[in-house]
Amino acid sequence: MAKSIIYLDNVKRYYLVGDYFVKALDGVSLNINEGEFTSIMGPSGSGKSTMMNLIGCLDTATSGIIKIDGESTNGMNETELAYIRNKKVGFIFQQFNLLGKQSALKNVETPLLYGGISPKLRKEMAMEALDVVGLADRMKHRPNELSGGQKQRVAIARAIVSNPSILLADEPTGALDTKTGHQIMELFETLNAQGRTVIFVTHDLSLGNRCRRQIHLRDGKILGAI
Repeated sequence: MAKSIIYLDNVKRYYLVGDYFVKALDGVSLNINEGEFTSIMGPSGSGKSTMMNLIGCLDTATSGIIKIDGESTNGMNETELAYIRNKKVGFIFQQFNLLGKQSALKNVETPLLYGGISPKLRKEMAMEALDVVGLADRMKHRPNELSGGQKQRVAIARAIVSNPSILLADEPTGALDTKTGHQIMELFETLNAQGRTVIFVTHDLSLGNRCRRQIHLRDGKILGAI
């Protein structure tokens, strides 16, 4: 039986802006099983980023139930949420968020610095992650010596280095040209084929439709899911 890795039940996220409530998510229910490759698509303001922030424990819901890898995040304090973020979720963002003065290897080691892992093992794990994304020959290069696609591969290596349950990619091809974007998509397909659960947030239908499952959002609601 498939294991549920992400579960949302009637989740709402409202923001008070002046005297007006913005319904960023308005009663979303969703179940994603371990090993699925799912895209979350919709226009700007549809609720994609809000859903990503809730799944990644970067934000908390106004109401509803959220479970990540079987654990309810409702009522968790910041320390508990940080544990989920650090151990269960690997984040990949549009703008890479790399440390400019550090090598690719040091960037990938960053998530391991606070886990009590020895420097030797950190280096070995980071080297392995860079090899997985095809950058074993670029580990000493700094971000300004890498192309956009290579920077995103470093960011993906950083996301997978601690072997999280979920890879959460927020517009990971948004800063790349079309050809490079499709190459990055191929990498996500490979990572998914290796058993990783991938959530791919995008407004690019050509990429989102390559995922085995698609969730379409508009105005904070799920319009359709395949």
